[in-house]
Formats: sequence, structure tokens, C-alpha cells
Amino acid sequence: MLALQLRPPPRQVLGASPAVLAEVLLDNVNLSVWQRRLPAHLEDFCQQLLASGEPLAESRVIECEGVWRSGLQDLARSFAGLEGHAAFIADVVWLVEAFRELLDAQRVGLRLRVLDKAMCPRFHVDHVPIRLVSTYAGVASQWLEEGAMDRRRLGDPAAEPGDASRIHALQAGDVALLKGERWQGNEGAGLIHRSPQPQEGERRLLLTLDWLA
Repeated sequence: MLALQLRPPPRQVLGASPAVLAEVLLDNVNLSVWQRRLPAHLEDFCQQLLASGEPLAESRVIECEGVWRSGLQDLARSFAGLEGHAAFIADVVWLVEAFRELLDAQRVGLRLRVLDKAMCPRFHVDHVPIRLVSTYAGVASQWLEEGAMDRRRLGDPAAEPGDASRIHALQAGDVALLKGERWQGNEGAGLIHRSPQPQEGERRLLLTLDWLA
């Protein structure tokens, strides 16, 4: 308990270069965000995908050895006829590779989904070591700085910040690494965040990667 009291409060780092993602490896950082703007052809693909109205919910475990990259070529294959699909796959492969190299990961859990409602609408922490989150299109995840909410009351809507200026939001295209409660040394300091609620009739395209081994 004393060690937790003496530990500096967790902080968050954001930057315009992908190199900022490595900052999450520092002991007192629980969020690093690469603030990027997607190229126009990727934005167009993602908007077309959402505009199609078709569902998308894919999950797979990637064994990061051998020819794993070729195994992602059929991701979102029902949208392969849209211009930009190949570029989208290449971008996902790049993110998986960056995630794998940063963590020396052997297995990565990938989820790609189109959502029309908030998965986790209450502020919470993830009970995982670390997770990559990137919203390709639509409203993106929201997060809090340390002290904005009492951790003992996570999940309680009455305890959430009433001041909207204390709620930070990622943007479409951003790549974020969120430390959870199971990262060694980060117990009690997982990033507090929640899913956004899309407006009526709107959807979002979300990619998440989990470090499995």
C-alpha cells in the first residue's frame, strides 16, 4: 500500500510521431497516443464501409511468427470490393507489427468491429496488461486524467465528471496504447476511459489489439 502511495500519479503523453507510442513503456505513463490523420484514401474507404450499413465483427488470434501477415489479407473481406481495401489491410498489418515489436509479443488478439452504440458507456479500467485502440472512423474513445474521478467509484454514473472539459477524447485515426491493471507495476493505475455514444444513425469502425503472450 505504501508503495502505491509513494508512486507518482500516472500521466498521459500525446504526439504527432509514432515514436510517442514507446512512451507507454515508462513506469508512470498509462496512455500514449499517436495523433495521426489518416490518408484521404483510407478515410474514404472507412466512410464507404460505414455507409454501406453492413455489419462487421471479426476477432482472431495472431501467432506472430512465420507468415502471419498473409493471414490478415482476408480481414473485412466482405468489403474487398471497395477501393482502398488493400491499403486498409496494409495499415492494420503495420499496426500489428508495431505493437508486436514494441512488446516483443508472440500472440496478439485482434478485434475489428462496426459499432452503433457504446460498448462500455461507463468510465472504467481494463483488466488486461495493455491494449491498442484505434477508431478508423466515427467518434473515438474518451479518457480521464488522474484525479478527475474517484477510482473507488468506477462504474458509478453519479461519480463521473460533471465538467465536460475534464473529459478528453481521441480522434478518428489516432492510435492509442492504454495500460490496464494487469501491466506489472501499474496496479491501481489503469487508464480510466469509456466508449463514446454515437449519435442516432451514426456508426464507428474500431480496431483493438491485445497482448496475449
